[in-house]
Amino acid sequence: MKEMLEKAWENNSLLAEKSVCDAIETVIEQLDKGKLRVAEPLETGWLVHDWIKKAVILYFRIRNMETFQAGPMEFRDKMMLKTGYESLGVRVVPHGIARYGSFLGKGVILMPSYVNIGAYVDEGTMVDTWATVGSCAQVGKQVHLSGGVGIGGVLEPVQASPVIIEDNCFIGSRSIVVEGVHIEREAVLGANVVLTMSTKIMDVTGVKPKEISGRVPAGSVVIPGTYNKKFPAGEFGVPCALIIGKRKESTDKKTSLNNALRDFNVAV
Repeated sequence: MKEMLEKAWENNSLLAEKSVCDAIETVIEQLDKGKLRVAEPLETGWLVHDWIKKAVILYFRIRNMETFQAGPMEFRDKMMLKTGYESLGVRVVPHGIARYGSFLGKGVILMPSYVNIGAYVDEGTMVDTWATVGSCAQVGKQVHLSGGVGIGGVLEPVQASPVIIEDNCFIGSRSIVVEGVHIEREAVLGANVVLTMSTKIMDVTGVKPKEISGRVPAGSVVIPGTYNKKFPAGEFGVPCALIIGKRKESTDKKTSLNNALRDFNVAV
């Protein structure tokens, strides 16, 4: 399928062939079931499959607009909604919505929220009220995405990496993580932390600040901050993120999280 879809990506006239359309449909079905994912963890790090993102984009091109109902609500789109939540062991509170082609693991809870096609949300994760999980974002096990959190999506450019949130992370209210930023396991982001690939992430736990880019190390406790930057018009405060400590090692992740929030007075 990979070879076939790479050729169709370069030559869209191949989308008229049934075998190509069937391959695209198969990839989206396997994304929906979690048999394929846009990025997967390996011992050496995360591997991103660009060809699967291409399949998602090509899926839009072979689909027609449809009008469909969900109870009294009407939608008009190229994508159907995800179904079969009871068999998946997923709880969905009205108006929680996941698109077909996204994966939700057993025990996931969707409050009124949105999960886009290509996203992977692993077991036991809470997607809280008005949180959004963008296309192809990867969210691990037992993650809490608090109210209003925005996890960015990525389809184009296809070589761009998706946002990755590893297991047991806590993402505080109204935080934004976009542009392929990688949050390693058990990290805690306080409320209103904004992370892009250009955001300075400053570890201020030592004598001198240490700057990190595009990645929050495992177990870090992060809050929003500012630093001064000179512009032609003067010096102004620019947003950054501050690592102010580490979660204590504990087999009880909930206790560890509660202690981190309490010890570092992190707003959530």
